[in-house]
Amino acid sequence: MTRRNKRTSVRRIWVALLGCAMGVQASNASAQMQFGGDGWELTLVGYLRQYVSMNLEDAPENPGDDQFRLSMVRTQFQPSLEGYVGPVNFRLQTRTVREVETGYLEDLEELGANSGDDLVEDIYNTDEIREAYIDFDLTGGTNVRLGRQQVAFGETDFFQALDLIHGFDYTWRSFLVSENEDSRKPLNMLNVTQQVTAWQGALQVLVIPGGSLNRDRDFGTSYGLSGGRWSNQPNKGVDFLNPGVSPYQFDHEEGDADDLKGAVRWTGLAFNGAVNYSLNYLHVHNPDPVFNSVFAPFKGDGPDNGFASLIFPIIDVVGFTASGYSTKMDAVFSTEIAYAMDKPFNVGQDPAVCGAGSTGIAGICGVDEKDVISLMLRMDKQVSWTQQLLKTSRPSFLSIQIFDDYILDLSDSDDLVQLVGYSAEPKSHSVIATAILSLNYANDTINPQLAGGYDISYGGGFVIPSVQFVWGDHWRLKLEADLFFDDGSNKVASPAASQDTTIFGYFANNDQLMARLTYQF
Repeated sequence: MTRRNKRTSVRRIWVALLGCAMGVQASNASAQMQFGGDGWELTLVGYLRQYVSMNLEDAPENPGDDQFRLSMVRTQFQPSLEGYVGPVNFRLQTRTVREVETGYLEDLEELGANSGDDLVEDIYNTDEIREAYIDFDLTGGTNVRLGRQQVAFGETDFFQALDLIHGFDYTWRSFLVSENEDSRKPLNMLNVTQQVTAWQGALQVLVIPGGSLNRDRDFGTSYGLSGGRWSNQPNKGVDFLNPGVSPYQFDHEEGDADDLKGAVRWTGLAFNGAVNYSLNYLHVHNPDPVFNSVFAPFKGDGPDNGFASLIFPIIDVVGFTASGYSTKMDAVFSTEIAYAMDKPFNVGQDPAVCGAGSTGIAGICGVDEKDVISLMLRMDKQVSWTQQLLKTSRPSFLSIQIFDDYILDLSDSDDLVQLVGYSAEPKSHSVIATAILSLNYANDTINPQLAGGYDISYGGGFVIPSVQFVWGDHWRLKLEADLFFDDGSNKVASPAASQDTTIFGYFANNDQLMARLTYQF
């Protein structure tokens, strides 16, 4: 098939997808399949989902015009078997993903720096077990969950301070997946919860093994480092995971995937049940990798390939969360505070300071550790003014959040960089504000939403307008635009040109239009 024919085919897929969705008849019958008998029950649930996304901007790295080209045609099937046998509950969830190699992805592979990995076959297509666990009460107040599962700590699902148990897979969709359970990497673990009725609380203990019980790649957050559609600009087509460049090093002495990890959480009620709170301790991999180079090996443990590697050091984090309803404000207020000890940062705004000037890679001059305090404040409120102003069918949901990462004892002489490859240095406080407004029309069958965020410390932000259509019990169609605006982005890979490129600058030229059709059963 020629590249032109491929592009024509995927465009026809998009047209057929939207046409099919608009023609779906509402169904009131449940598609859930359930079987049972004396002392057992089995239920099959899940969904079949089709994603299609289109570039709204040109990628400067790729010759030609990439605007309005399809960047993703992804089919995802995710069934779950759940039920019980006697006193034991169980759940088995699998996921199969297949993508079409669009002409745009084909061009990215041909840019010249890829290691030979096929983006679709080796990166985006997956077959995996998402969850496989049993759940039972050991005693009246002790619950045990054993197997592959997900556990979310904290009060926020955006710019997480305490949701660090698992890494995330952002290779195919960056941070834009609204359901965190779809991008979170599950882990095999022992999860024990002990109810303490006298203290109105519960103690939860997680034991996370390494070795053969969890794969190396299950730890840490995976980004678009293989040159695909969500590579940070200006690095589309560049495969940083090439064995000769900076592959993952999961056996580094400070971040060995075989080491035992875990967490402890106490959750309870205070002020006569008016406030939910939690106390947390985590011993886990840092979610983001840092660059370990031969020019300044971290803790003396250099990369195996003689140049550089990416490592996920293990860190200790303590934290506190609280949430409660305010009758005066008619809103729920939440907070999350995390203290991360010895969080790793890359060093070297100018690579020449460690004799690596010829590489042109900022941050290649080692790893330094800093204590970091992360703070989140959020207000969730039902607002009725949308009924008069926007004619919604009921009050709307408004959520406003403020995030702050505070690096303790930071000085210019530390020579830290925010992200390896970019020379922008971090500030003591990195503050981001976000807001979400969810609207409802036609008895909740048409649900627009507007999400946005602004980087108060560095500039730039995002706006994500979307709308979801609901047909009966089974069909959902979501249309979404992902729009980024940046304050300082560079179009060439040069430390000198990246002094002002920070988080939203990484997403420059990545505006997308996405359609997602789901059949859930």
